[in-house]
Amino acid sequence: MRAQARLRHLGGWLASSADALASVFLASGCRICDQPLTGASRVPICADCLASFEPVSRKICDVCGVPLPTFEGSGNERRLCPLCRDKTYAFDHVRSFALYDRALVKAILLLKFERIDPLGAWFAERLTELVGPEEERLRTDVVVPVPLHAVREKERGYNQAALLAAPLAKKLKLPNQPTLLVRTRPRPDKRLLTLDQRWASVRGAFATRPGTQVDNCRVLLVDDVLTTGATLDACARALRDAGAKAIIGLTVARAIRDPDARLR
Repeated sequence: MRAQARLRHLGGWLASSADALASVFLASGCRICDQPLTGASRVPICADCLASFEPVSRKICDVCGVPLPTFEGSGNERRLCPLCRDKTYAFDHVRSFALYDRALVKAILLLKFERIDPLGAWFAERLTELVGPEEERLRTDVVVPVPLHAVREKERGYNQAALLAAPLAKKLKLPNQPTLLVRTRPRPDKRLLTLDQRWASVRGAFATRPGTQVDNCRVLLVDDVLTTGATLDACARALRDAGAKAIIGLTVARAIRDPDARLR
């Protein structure tokens, strides 16, 4: 057993040494700014670009997580945006790591169209920080990535949300259920320009896979970007119909449609 442990330790040391040597002799540029990468990290983005991602303010809507220009209410009163005052969404809470802007837009495109698992793991680390043990209302039982339609996933070869969900579940020590949800209707090829079109395209487009169990479960629903909230809402409704107790959304990026809602 001791010999096996030594071999594992040696293997890990050799792997890290190989990464360091590669960073020196096979230096490549940051996939965002093209500056040389000098560290041993497998994430193909430099430290400066990673540090440039702008975290979402803590002054947010309690439900959908959108930054609020002003905080209304005081004490224990819930702070809600106009949409959430009207009970627009079927999920309980959503939290996002950073604003969908500049460098983060390019990083999300890398995650979406190039399978870069270390980048998914790096984002998963950031998401873990949003649902710490002190956040009791964000406690969940199972991790579920937002699915792609089968045709789209076959074309792309993977689901970018799954690249986030797998390492996130491991860090949170929760079961990962990448096939619990399915997309039953593909996203239209035509680019959607209006809010109504975005909502219509996902309404009823998701379902739980037959035989899966989510009764009384608190589900952590994971995706790369939240734009209107329509996709997470449609997934949440499918999970509610299957008996889920609560749905917490978690995304890497949060798009801000109203520039006045962005806090600086």
